[in-house]
Amino acid sequence: MAAILDNDGMASALVFSEPFHFLVAKDVLAADAAAALAADSPRYRGAGFFPHDVADCGPSVNALVTELIAPAFADALGARLGIERLSKYPTLVTLCRALNLRHGTIHTDSRSKVATALVYLSPDWPDISAGCLRFLVKPDDIESVLVPELRPIYGRLAAFKREDNSFHGHLPFEGERPVIQVAWLVDEVARDRKTRRGRFSRALKWLVGRIDGWFGSGRDRNAAHLD
Repeated sequence: MAAILDNDGMASALVFSEPFHFLVAKDVLAADAAAALAADSPRYRGAGFFPHDVADCGPSVNALVTELIAPAFADALGARLGIERLSKYPTLVTLCRALNLRHGTIHTDSRSKVATALVYLSPDWPDISAGCLRFLVKPDDIESVLVPELRPIYGRLAAFKREDNSFHGHLPFEGERPVIQVAWLVDEVARDRKTRRGRFSRALKWLVGRIDGWFGSGRDRNAAHLD
């Protein structure tokens, strides 16, 4: 299978070091891989991020995940974020199919994270700000944007170093917004803990979905968070 990550797209990323380290890029995925990635993406029940499992995904998604966790990609990304040898840290890959209105509140990510990359897969996006990632100056002002918000369109990427002021979030959105998230964590204990939590959340989603089906509700009551 041909490479899915496009090095030219990564080379043209806009990189910032103040007030914290982050970058944004466009066209980081091969255009001709879009249909395969859409077909191979997992169909999770409910909203939120869930740990990557090769059994959930088709070959193109698994191939892209392999490229995203490769040491060469990690170290190249880390160099732009002011992190030496990012590849030495364990990774946790999570995938999201859809969000609900509880997602997007302003946060910095937990201290167990070293850096995070988000690769967006939506084929298009309506002309709205809801669901568009914002890097922020203030922890209590979603309008304090550092750069124009990033629409979650196929091939766009955002990455940042976790810092005490690495504020980010988005306006509430409910619906499909597929994304692959790669987090580099401080140690394997943190990775294993987050993986267990994510798997439990997925099992709970499945159970809630079954109960909703029995009672005819179909509503998604909870969101899974892995920050």
